[in-house]
Amino acid sequence: MNKLLQLAGVFSLLSILAVGGGTAVLPEMKTEVVAEHDWLSEAQFIDIYSLGQLTPGPNMLMVQLIGQKVAGWPGAAVALLGFFLPAGLLAWYTGRLWERLADWPWRESIRRGLAPLAIGLMLAGTVTIARIALGDLRTVAIAAVVTAILLARHVNPAYLILASGVLGMWLLQR
Repeated sequence: MNKLLQLAGVFSLLSILAVGGGTAVLPEMKTEVVAEHDWLSEAQFIDIYSLGQLTPGPNMLMVQLIGQKVAGWPGAAVALLGFFLPAGLLAWYTGRLWERLADWPWRESIRRGLAPLAIGLMLAGTVTIARIALGDLRTVAIAAVVTAILLARHVNPAYLILASGVLGMWLLQR
């Protein structure tokens, strides 16, 4: 099958499944991109994810980098459109329907039911990234220090990501 069609299929499906944000589909994205299609290694996936966290704008722009790695600039465009267009259209149509159902008695129950689902999916994404990234005691120590700093102080996470990257390069010699 053509790689562009594969990219469109994978990222369109992930788009629809991204309830609660892009982090919610990280486990499935890793499975598709690393294990299923062998487009990236686990290390490359983590590197692209980290870069996506650092750049301004939506962190899921990382799909563009995956698409470029797989099929060049056309792959980047297909992955980007595949990931953002279906969810955007679904959100737009759902928003219009949601407004029309303002007096519907089930509306609040649906909203309350989706919150734990979104939190669970985001937590699954975090665990997936942690399993790959926390390979030894040094990486666990870096993560613990960064978490402590974030909980204790109001620090721009981009600075911590940069500092962690430099420290990780120095400690891990990758």
